[in-house]
Amino acid sequence: GEKITRLIEYATNRSLPVIIVCASGGARMQEGSLSLMQMAKISSASYNYQSNKKSFYVSILTSPTTGGVTASFGMLGDVIVAEPNAYIAFAGKRVIEQTLNKTIPDGSQAAEYLFHKGLFDPIVP
Repeated sequence: GEKITRLIEYATNRSLPVIIVCASGGARMQEGSLSLMQMAKISSASYNYQSNKKSFYVSILTSPTTGGVTASFGMLGDVIVAEPNAYIAFAGKRVIEQTLNKTIPDGSQAAEYLFHKGLFDPIVP
């Protein structure tokens, strides 16, 4: 998280575009609260970066992009692009089904399904 934050700060200070390729299975509980704090830190740096109207942030979602990355900087881009068939989710299918006590459709966390729901911009191979 620290390296991504510094990258965004570097781009902010020099008015450079930012392109982040996201690929994360999410933070693990073993990593502790410090790993979760990084999501907020990166999002804060992204907010400061995007406050400059001349800045441009592209987020590229690859497979998998899940957990805190999906809930934070992965979805904050001015343009959000996904790769074909990418698995993009906040939580896994089993966790969602257990929480909601109902089944969710197969493929509902695939890039193509989410694109048709308006979650991001184009799917690009």
